Amino acid sequence: MGIIGTILIGLIVGLIARLLHPGKDGLGIIMTSLLGIAGSLVATYGGQALGIYHAGEGAGFLGAVIGAVLILFVVTRLKK
Repeated sequence: MGIIGTILIGLIVGLIARLLHPGKDGLGIIMTSLLGIAGSLVATYGGQALGIYHAGEGAGFLGAVIGAVLILFVVTRLKK
């Protein structure tokens, strides 16, 4: 999957991460989407670089969701 596909998946991942992250984060839809894109990029290319999974595997999507939730968690903690 190319960079454009990863970004599109990141938009979806950002919305899923927002649903999974408890509490009010005070971030708008744009910022949440950007965090999802960041989580998707880190999980996709980081997981592939570490050899955890290969391109196109379902584990990449799960990794992207987990990465986005972690980034969202860190950002909300730093924001406070």
